[in-house]
Amino acid sequence: MTLPTMDRRAAVAKLLAARDGALVVTGLGSPSYDVHAAGDMDNNYYLWGAMGGAALVGLGIAQAQRDRRVMVITGDGEQLMAFGALATIAVAAPKNLDVIVLDNQHFGETGMQPSHTGHGIALDRVAAAAGFAETAEIRSLEELGALTKRLREPAAGPRLFVLKVEANNLPRSLPPRDAVFVKNRFRAHLGLASC
Repeated sequence: MTLPTMDRRAAVAKLLAARDGALVVTGLGSPSYDVHAAGDMDNNYYLWGAMGGAALVGLGIAQAQRDRRVMVITGDGEQLMAFGALATIAVAAPKNLDVIVLDNQHFGETGMQPSHTGHGIALDRVAAAAGFAETAEIRSLEELGALTKRLREPAAGPRLFVLKVEANNLPRSLPPRDAVFVKNRFRAHLGLASC
């Protein structure tokens, strides 16, 4: 039996429509394209060439900006590369960090080879075992609608949600690739000086 999956762009657009001012950090590749396709904003921090870094960059921002919600939107391949980041985030226990994993069960940027999640690794269960306050697997836009309401509520600690999405390569919506520009724009949004 094939379990349901969502259209990734529709899922990301729905998630971001309810972001309520959250700072967004994107993982390398498709998550960045998906977030950009939903609308480029100054509070989007796109990562280029930082495979495996999104969750930990999100942790750093959450620790530095404790009064703001931080949402990491990354892929299963990137989160698998940063498996240890889940333990680090659980130990740090920020109450303002949500990690959203777009899981198509494939390594989309390198040729759509099956990823470990396609072989049964459940990142939500790994995060729960590490000590995340809340985890879940989401398979429909209806479930995602309920999740967007929960994301606005205070959390007891970090949360991780796996969004099961269709395995396809969509047209790229390329965000700015100038890392200095992205960094300074993000800092300006936070009211910080450029550096």
